Amino acid sequence: MSSRLKLFIGASLLAMAATAPALAQEALLVAGYGGSTEKIIREQIITPFEKAHNVKITYVAGNSTDTLAKLQAGKDKQEIDVALIDDGPMMRAVSLGFCAPLQGVDQSKIHDVAKLPGGKAMGLGLIATGLMYNTKVFKENGWAPPTSWNDLKDPKYKGKVVMPPLNNGYGLLTVVMLARMNGGGEKNIDPGFKVMKDAVGPSILAYEPSPAKHAELFQTGQAIFGVWGSARVQSLAEAGVPVEFVYPAEGAPVVMTALCAVAKPTISPKAHAFVQHMLSAEAQSILADHAGFAPVNKDAKVQKAGMMPVGDLAKKLVAADWDTINPVRDEWNKRWVREIER
Repeated sequence: MSSRLKLFIGASLLAMAATAPALAQEALLVAGYGGSTEKIIREQIITPFEKAHNVKITYVAGNSTDTLAKLQAGKDKQEIDVALIDDGPMMRAVSLGFCAPLQGVDQSKIHDVAKLPGGKAMGLGLIATGLMYNTKVFKENGWAPPTSWNDLKDPKYKGKVVMPPLNNGYGLLTVVMLARMNGGGEKNIDPGFKVMKDAVGPSILAYEPSPAKHAELFQTGQAIFGVWGSARVQSLAEAGVPVEFVYPAEGAPVVMTALCAVAKPTISPKAHAFVQHMLSAEAQSILADHAGFAPVNKDAKVQKAGMMPVGDLAKKLVAADWDTINPVRDEWNKRWVREIER
């Protein structure tokens, strides 16, 4: 064989190898939480996963209601491959057929509380819904730390209170707790709306849906008291903002973040692999130590419990009745816009 022919064959083989389908990088679309959680997932979980699995992940941030709406809008042709949303909306996503059966997850390693009905989604981490306050401002004013959901009604905080709106899990669970404390509950939400409108609403600076904006309001001192999740407040405190999280005496509703591979005619094995990785002890430890998610994997190591609902704090958690909430949640959202955020 001539040297020229050898060179030609060699160049052809290199060209074929460079374009071989086996080496093509697959793409996945993951929809999940924004703010500090997004940064942690992108940098510490997605980046190494992409390298290990030769995949490019596009991450679309939004709250759980937004992501569920995207799944509903794409029901005929889903673009999302993996969805990360709160347990209430996730149960609805499962009931609407948006989630595929779990594959390859070692469920013996997962706490029972995270095993959602139907075997199509799994809890990712536990977060408490409660109160947050600026420790510096409270100390300067000689105010005692808040202890109850009723503290949201205190007029001395007028114009300095921030909380998410009803279409966010934290906002919804606040209204549920206020309803429970005033003769109602999930099956009778009217007392919760009344307290919000008459007693809490006048003190509200903003019903803020954006985690970044919510954090900014506390960083700038515009807000000094409010409602958020334990993981969000812990992240803000670690950034140097003088804030503390409170588990109210009446109970802190638990929010379980959850995930699933989205049901499609053809589901990428790498979508299932990403779900498996998010539930691994390695990823769970990252989410615990940096995002404040109490782990659902029994083998995950937690270096700093902080404000997470673990140990004695876990005893202060209360559960919401999502079977009652989900069928009427859209109706509640519309009512909220009419009566509270007019």
